[in-house]
Amino acid sequence: MIYQSAQDWRDAEQKKVLLFGMSGLGKTHVSNTLRSQGDWFHYSIDYRIGTRYMGEHITDSCIQAAMEHPYLREMLLRDAIYIAPNVHTHDLTAVSTYLSKPGNPDKNGLPIDEYRRRQDQFKNAEIHALMDTEHFIDRARKVYGYNHFICDTGGSICEWVDPSNPADTIMTELSAQTLMVWIEGSDAHTEELVRRFDAAPKPMAYQPEFLSRAWSEYLNEFKVQEDAVDPDHFIRWTYAQALAHRQPRYAAMANWGVTVCAEEVAAVQSAVDFEDLIAKALDRRTETPT
Repeated sequence: MIYQSAQDWRDAEQKKVLLFGMSGLGKTHVSNTLRSQGDWFHYSIDYRIGTRYMGEHITDSCIQAAMEHPYLREMLLRDAIYIAPNVHTHDLTAVSTYLSKPGNPDKNGLPIDEYRRRQDQFKNAEIHALMDTEHFIDRARKVYGYNHFICDTGGSICEWVDPSNPADTIMTELSAQTLMVWIEGSDAHTEELVRRFDAAPKPMAYQPEFLSRAWSEYLNEFKVQEDAVDPDHFIRWTYAQALAHRQPRYAAMANWGVTVCAEEVAAVQSAVDFEDLIAKALDRRTETPT
């Protein structure tokens, strides 16, 4: 780890942290809190994905849909209008809508092969965005003059790494550049996330092997053809399984850094609070027998 003790962390001229864990546990809350203090640069992986690596895919998809409308087709061919996704750190509708859900096209579902293609695009985009972390650390300091750096990752980071492999390319790179911090949720948090998701299901990114298994099991269990799958029902059915699939992967990733709980994160109201929280997490790791 780049900080071996709480004192190393407190004394560091440049504090560099990467937050990971399930969505909805406070990564963005902490990032926004630190950014508002004036000395922390906030690097959002989701924002980087949407603006740098998925933007062209989303634009092409929108143009393709617009070309089916005679009026818009004419405007586009005459270069009278342009189409571009509008991505914000707090609103990733453009990315999630493009990822979509598999199933019945009459219910806005995608054919499973097209869904897998977009999943693969997202996987590549997220990996590239993660590997851009060092570039943004340098950029934050040299260009913008920020001394400290926080990377806010998406919930799917655990899908693309093998934390049990000490030579894993992504984990090796990220841990060399930042202190990796797992925000661990409780069973109550998981139940609340499932409840929220059931009320408003949103597109997700899945490890290819997990998606193939879940899709096959769904078709068999509900005795339904691929083009008749209800997209919302499928991702609702899959969500709790996806959380259970991710939990041990997050826990293994935590061996590369430190762990804090969601309740501790919710209490962070300032940069000082956050620095104290990380110092305590480093102390706990030091005190834990190996």
